[in-house]
Amino acid sequence: MTENKTTPVPNDLESYWMPFTANRQFKADPRLLARAKDMHYFMADGREILDGTAGLWCVNAGHCRDDIADAIAAQAHELDYATAFQMGHPKAFELASRLAALAPGDLDHVFYTNSGSEAVDTALKIALGYHQARGDGRRTRLISREKGYHGVNFGGMSVGGIGNNRKQFGPLLSGVDYLPHTHNLEHGAFSKGQPQWGAHLADDLLRLITLHDASTIAAVIVEPMAGSAGAIMPPVGYLERLREICDAHGILLIFDEVITGYGRLGASFACDRLNIVPDIMTTAKGLTNGAVPMGAVFVRKGIHDAFMAGPEAMIELFHGYTYSGHPLACAAALATMDVYEKEGLFDRAKNLEDYFEKAIHGLDDAANVIDVRNFGLVGAVEFSTLDGRVGARAYGVFLKCLELGILVRAAGDVIALSPPLIISEAQIDQLMDVLGTAIKTA
Repeated sequence: MTENKTTPVPNDLESYWMPFTANRQFKADPRLLARAKDMHYFMADGREILDGTAGLWCVNAGHCRDDIADAIAAQAHELDYATAFQMGHPKAFELASRLAALAPGDLDHVFYTNSGSEAVDTALKIALGYHQARGDGRRTRLISREKGYHGVNFGGMSVGGIGNNRKQFGPLLSGVDYLPHTHNLEHGAFSKGQPQWGAHLADDLLRLITLHDASTIAAVIVEPMAGSAGAIMPPVGYLERLREICDAHGILLIFDEVITGYGRLGASFACDRLNIVPDIMTTAKGLTNGAVPMGAVFVRKGIHDAFMAGPEAMIELFHGYTYSGHPLACAAALATMDVYEKEGLFDRAKNLEDYFEKAIHGLDDAANVIDVRNFGLVGAVEFSTLDGRVGARAYGVFLKCLELGILVRAAGDVIALSPPLIISEAQIDQLMDVLGTAIKTA
């Protein structure tokens, strides 16, 4: 008979294995967020922290919005859970219709997931299934991009291009190849908005088509703006060229808009901002303002309709999750869409872009800064590597910023900024002033 475990101690830090965190370092000096409201977090000791990251690219409408919280509570009392397999509930259909109306072109169909990682794996499976459904099952190869981040499930990790996210877990999926990334300090440092250099890198897809033959390639998946790699902005004309090449060779184009969706770049989606319609689009994060986990995969009508063949009683796509279209998540998403629309937050982000750009480029001459870049309400400050220790300088700035009252995100040698869309000009000034001080003193 095993011995009883010791009685749990409230707030004992030992049992929780934290994600993407240096656990031992954190638990030696924990940083605990106790509550939040609008633009601010509040630490366990009561200190007010200006949120410069929208949580994790997701709290676009600001924290603890009453309308969203009330909708979740009301839904929990009305219908707490409903299976999505062979059953449905009204809000799942209402939300899908509303999202489809928000998306450009004929991205008319929505499949629900619980996260961006699940959305990516769903998108990849739909792409592969689509080619099989139309009798072109040789198309199984997936093309991604170096420095790309597509979540942490095996499909998304396999098409991801960040080494540290992959090297502990191989072998991964086979049949994946990569385009070169577009980050180039020689030609693009200190760009404002989209860099002018780099569109030609899309033509590397032609090399991969020659190598593998287009008849074997199912899809190309890219982030319109690479977020987790340190906010790498798309060169002018680059994504348009990818769309052109994919169209010419029957290859599906998947946009991973988990970060860029729902106003981050001053439009509903990056594809709206750039006037490009992908074949499949993944979203999450801002979908529910981060309040309840949820993802949504948008699919063009022709792709959806290719599955709708055979006997009507047959399941067309053998895929889904226990919590697909969860009632609480749907309620949160609908309320979030209401807030976005009522307060015009996507337009607000676009209107703040010039002010944000001028403010962040005020750091161009700061010590050890080798690049400052921006697009929409996203910014990045990149540092030279400190004594060969990648990430050490940015992590030190992150800690100093927290000490001085703002939350930023460290990604390698980059500090990334993605504030809630409700941020004011005065708060943008505060964000940049504190970041500038932290760079000098970290």
